[in-house]
Amino acid sequence: MKLPDSLRNQLKIPLGVLLPESQVNKENIQNHLSENSYVITVGDRTTEKMIHFGLIPSLQIIDGLEKRQQREPPKLEGTTELNVDNPAAQITAQSIEIIKQSFTLKSPVRLLVNGEEDLLVIPVCIFAPEHSVVLYGQPNQGLVIVKITPEIRNKTQRLLESMK
Repeated sequence: MKLPDSLRNQLKIPLGVLLPESQVNKENIQNHLSENSYVITVGDRTTEKMIHFGLIPSLQIIDGLEKRQQREPPKLEGTTELNVDNPAAQITAQSIEIIKQSFTLKSPVRLLVNGEEDLLVIPVCIFAPEHSVVLYGQPNQGLVIVKITPEIRNKTQRLLESMK
């Protein structure tokens, strides 16, 4: 499924709370988490920050790039790694299936994307387990924190359906 130009501006609007870059710290992030939160990160820098804060994401989706520049993936022992191809501005059926599969595995799980991971926030929000919190970076602004609710599931399902 490809991202139509008509959706590009809509996807620039954060799906959840935008924490400005200057306020991204462990305490502020923990204020949005509960004890049983299933934490999901999308993006290399976001994943690296959470690991640095000692908040190990249950699912980490990375592509080895930051603002299109190659970067070393954050290190974390004992992680189950899965690989998937997902071209830029697309969400492949394979990506959706492997995201669903990752939720059945013992965490932490790292999904290494060959291509681009940004849009995978959409299927993650649809299929994430109850009590999930999705974290992703908003370029040059900060960190978006999305608590998965029926409203978020419905909104992201409509976004996915509008991609062809």
